[in-house]
Amino acid sequence: MKYDNYIFDLDGTLLNSIEDLAASCNYALRNFGMPEYPVEDIQNFVGNGVRKLMERSVPQGADNPMFDQVFQLFRTYYLDHSTVYTRPYDGILELLKVLKEQDKELAVVSNKFDAATKDLVRRYFGDTITIAIGESKNIQKKPAPDMVLEAMRQLNSTTENTVYVGDSDVDIATARNCSIPCVSVLWGFKDRRFLIEHGATTMVSHPSDILDL
Repeated sequence: MKYDNYIFDLDGTLLNSIEDLAASCNYALRNFGMPEYPVEDIQNFVGNGVRKLMERSVPQGADNPMFDQVFQLFRTYYLDHSTVYTRPYDGILELLKVLKEQDKELAVVSNKFDAATKDLVRRYFGDTITIAIGESKNIQKKPAPDMVLEAMRQLNSTTENTVYVGDSDVDIATARNCSIPCVSVLWGFKDRRFLIEHGATTMVSHPSDILDL
């Protein structure tokens, strides 16, 4: 089936941002004398927003009396260092170019801070993607449907002509909560087995495969 509207997750789907996330997380932990983690462990912690990432990284999580300070330092550092290593995955820019040439409408939704989401989308994708929605006080994070429904409103789209593309169990649940199909990518932060265990039904190995759906 061909879709008219494509809503993408950001981290692990369009952008390989794990090294910058890990560096920012470890910077905050290090400054408070807490244990640091290799990139592979940080990759297992992501998928539910940056607060959840830090809850999984800080000893005792949100119950740690220093948690809010560590989290705030992470936020501040990451906003200033979110593009050191981050790059689009191979084939993503070509995919987006073809979709735009086919007059498809594109949007991004992310559990990353709204300011960081908008900055990264603008920096890496320019005018190709003009709708970018991140975490804010006014909208619930994924897997709540709010972000995707707001993107659909701005796209003037319907459940019949919209598809969601993501790399995690949160993305699968988000699409389900919006009653739209989900395409799960295999180049992101979660592997095939994990995605299948969490309900993935359509998976792609390369961005160009999305054009065949």
